[in-house]
Amino acid sequence: TSSHTRVGILNNPSSKIKEDNTAIARGILTAFLTQNNSNLKSFISKLSKEETAKSLAAGTKIAKFLIPGMDDDAFEKKYNTLGVDLIKTHQMFCQEVLKLLPGQTAVMSNGR
Repeated sequence: TSSHTRVGILNNPSSKIKEDNTAIARGILTAFLTQNNSNLKSFISKLSKEETAKSLAAGTKIAKFLIPGMDDDAFEKKYNTLGVDLIKTHQMFCQEVLKLLPGQTAVMSNGR
């Protein structure tokens, strides 16, 4: 959030939700819950890179991608306990309320 913009993320995956295929989504959600805005932006930029996704899929732990200045302990504690229920709730909201198809993307805007 800033005086000009707020950003939030809703996950709407197209595949079956499991812990091993939601590392990036859980990492982003965890960062939103545990980090300040400047670290959040840098971390999400790092997680959104193709090579990061490939590395995580190959088994690299997400802790390798934490950036200097992040609260590592808070992040790791929350990441390890987050689970996939929140992502399933996001998916249900996207499909039932927003009427999106699985995997479909959208931008929502709500001015102040």
